[in-house]
Formats: sequence, structure tokens, C-alpha cells
Amino acid sequence: MTKPSFEDYTAALRQEAEQKGYDNALLNQVFSSLTFHERVVKADQSQPESVETLSTYLPKRVSTIRITMARGFYQQYLPELEKIGEKYGVQPRFIIALWGLESSFGRFMGTYSIPSALATLAYDGRRETFFRQEFFNALDILAEGHISFADMKGSWAGAMGQSQFMPSSFLAYAQDGDGDGKKDIWTNQLDVFASIANYLKQQNWDNSITWGREVVLPEGFDTAMAIQPGSLARAAWLGRWNDSARSLTKWNELGVRRLNGTALPARDLQAALILPDGKDGRAFLGYDNYKSLMHWNRSYYFVTSVGYLADLIIAE
Repeated sequence: MTKPSFEDYTAALRQEAEQKGYDNALLNQVFSSLTFHERVVKADQSQPESVETLSTYLPKRVSTIRITMARGFYQQYLPELEKIGEKYGVQPRFIIALWGLESSFGRFMGTYSIPSALATLAYDGRRETFFRQEFFNALDILAEGHISFADMKGSWAGAMGQSQFMPSSFLAYAQDGDGDGKKDIWTNQLDVFASIANYLKQQNWDNSITWGREVVLPEGFDTAMAIQPGSLARAAWLGRWNDSARSLTKWNELGVRRLNGTALPARDLQAALILPDGKDGRAFLGYDNYKSLMHWNRSYYFVTSVGYLADLIIAE
């Protein structure tokens, strides 16, 4: 069967949208402007292979300038952040760290029209079901009036606004942080902060603990106790997390130490051992909040960079 043209594909998409009952004026606006983006397909096909190590990744992501900016914004917004942090049970420094790493504090949100990017990815077909659903999620957001069609911009992959939420994440987690009746993660700082905090809260964030810490393993340590590598669906990955999880007391007995060589904190905490670059790379103990961050982006590099930046925001 020959593949339909993009025009034929989006015509069928429009029919489906009409059946779902969207307002005709909205559909005219969206569908008259849908564009096939060759660059989106190229970007999707050529996502970088993992040639980095954590030691090359971290300095780029958590650069001196980003640390300085993060500290500045943390101070600037502290009164608002403390209110939001208290409401959702999330430490403000993690809100700022995610904001900084996702969109460089709202400076780089992407310039693609979200409906066009999603229609392009659905048409390309690699994950058609997923991107078709995200396309309709984007229509829902427009129908609810949170953002104008002209302003619904984001990355080539369909992630939107200063928190880089996919439309499904927007519908699940976005918050109206200032009570104006809209959830605007593009231009409204309080909505951005509240949405990030709500995401973490809904993923079981615990503000009585931190994310984890880098550790030193003793000579001859059995790295089979670490989370075993390999890409998995989240449920299977959580199974591997549980296989690795032990109390800090137990890790202490096994000879795991803080970076300065001293014993681990005497706290009643479970932690899993994470080796982002395998047995010869750096080692981390992740607490339960690490799992919440891995729901946001299942990349050990990304999550570690969030933790590092959050720590550096409040470092003396």
C-alpha cells in the first residue's frame, strides 16, 4: 500500500477531529497552517547516540553560567517559590534546576508550531499512535483556551513551554499558579513553577529527602548490586531499581562511602546504586526522589544533572 501524502493524511486527521466535536473555527485555524517539517523527521531519526560520558556531559549541562543564573533566579523568585514549594511539597531548588535544564530558564523553548511538529511525527509513522494522540491533546489545550494557536510553540519533538511538557504531560500536570484561569507554561512564571512542582508531587516526591549523592565504592566491589543496564519500560526498570535498593546502613556495611571518604549519613533511607557509565565510571546512590526525576526524563545523565544543579544552587 502506498503511503498517503501529508495533505491526505492531515485531511483524515481533520475528519477524526470533526468527529470528536472540536470547534470548527479552531480546526480551520490549525489545519490551514499544518506544515510538513522535513527537519523534524531528520531530527527524530538522528538523535545523538550515546558517545558521551557523565564527565563530558555534566560540565556542558551544569555550566558555570547556568549555575550563576540558577542562583540568581532562585533568589529573585524565592518568596513565590517558597509558597509553591510548601503547597506541593517540593524544594524550590529542584523547581529552578528543572526549569534551567529544560529551557535555560525560559530562554529556549523551541520555535516549531506544536500541531505541525506533532502532525509531522505522526505522519512519519515511527511512533504514529503516540504522536496522533499528542496531536489531539494539543487540540484539547487550545480548545480550553490556555494559549493561543499562534503562541503554541515548542521543540521539534512536541515538547512545549518553559517546562518542555508534551501535551499529555500538560493535561496531566499543568497548574494555574496565579489563579487567572489559564495554565500558561509559555509566559507565566508562576504557572511554570507550579506545573513543575505538581509534576514531581504527582510522582511521589518527598521533600524531606534529597535526590541522592555521588559515592565511592571500595576495591573489588560487586557491581551486580547496581541497577543493571539496558533500556526498559518503566515498570521493568522499577523492578531493577527494587533489586538494587538497600538501606544506607547496608550500603555503609558494604563499604560504600561519601566522596570525602566518610561514612554515609545515619538516616533510615533506601537507596539504589546507579552506575551511569558502567562499572568503571562514577557511582551514585539514588533515593526515592531519583525515581520521580526518572519519570520526568528516563536518563541517568539528565537526572544527575538536575541533582547537581539543585545542590549547587544552595551550596555555600
